[in-house]
Amino acid sequence: MADQVEGTVQNVLEQESLKWVFVGGKGGVGKTTCSSILSILLASVRSSVLIISTDPAHNLSDAFQQRFTKTPTLVNGFSNLYAMEVDPAVEHEDMGSSDGMDSLVSELAGAIPGIDEAMSFAEMLKLVQTMDYSVIVFDTAPTDHTLRLLQLPSVLEKGLAKMMSLKNKFGGLFNQMTRMFGMGDDFGEDAILGKLEGMKDVIEQVNKQFKDPDMTTSVCVCIPEFLSLYETERLVQELTKFEIDTHNIIINQVIFDDEDVESKLLKARMKMQQKYLDQFYMLYDDFNITKLPLLPEEVTGVEALKAFSRHFTTPYQPLASRDQVERLEQRVSGLQHQLKEAEEELERVKRGKHRA
Repeated sequence: MADQVEGTVQNVLEQESLKWVFVGGKGGVGKTTCSSILSILLASVRSSVLIISTDPAHNLSDAFQQRFTKTPTLVNGFSNLYAMEVDPAVEHEDMGSSDGMDSLVSELAGAIPGIDEAMSFAEMLKLVQTMDYSVIVFDTAPTDHTLRLLQLPSVLEKGLAKMMSLKNKFGGLFNQMTRMFGMGDDFGEDAILGKLEGMKDVIEQVNKQFKDPDMTTSVCVCIPEFLSLYETERLVQELTKFEIDTHNIIINQVIFDDEDVESKLLKARMKMQQKYLDQFYMLYDDFNITKLPLLPEEVTGVEALKAFSRHFTTPYQPLASRDQVERLEQRVSGLQHQLKEAEEELERVKRGKHRA
């Protein structure tokens, strides 16, 4: 434990060029709490921050104890922190206009696996980009969902290729059908392909930013257990494959030896956790690893989030360590006092000897 260098998220706060911050990891490890605190810390150094939850099981409202919707809402107690909750699976239906064009595109999208979600994400990114926030934090769903978000540009590309092949295969049949049903040229294949191309342009533009380490980073949240270690390794490997920068890991729910632990269960858990903590430090020796203590209560509400945020910028010191530091400081102070007395005694002896 002694040779494990304690890290913080200070590097993320100091990187002024950052535009996108993804917070990912296995389900149930505290991603929402960590992304909420990260957004609070960023709000203290940036002009405007938006936190977006893309997890269908939204927890942002619970974390801040405030109701959020698909529209960015100012977080209570802040002047520059906004939050929104979107469901990428259905969001474009709500965001688009209610005319037949969007309805028809939606129907067509449903026939191509994955393109529905890709279109939703493109719509959301288009909306977010027009709002001009200094930095945007994504509180993502579990790992697989995060990886799907990163694959969306290629999904859109494949979807467009499929639409083009259908166009070539069926010729003007589609246009004839739309005219037959009185839909007019606005609903022709070219109009639909144009709409999809527009979404593809947006998502490709953002995807370039995602692959720029100056603009985007991903923070992996985990707990010191086997499944979480495995999931973190999978996430890091996939992020590397997609060229997404990642150099921060937050290990949550760590049991520190705060005092003499009598519980056999706690001792066993601490021993088990230490084994995985050692593995994290060995695997990610070039990462900033932040350890957060397991708390007896949930961290909900702005005040609780702010109070807990100090452990993100200053490594947590267990009570036992703090006591040890105090004891050593007292001992040093005592020795310094003894040394001073000894030096004074020596001076007196020297003066007496000199007179003699």
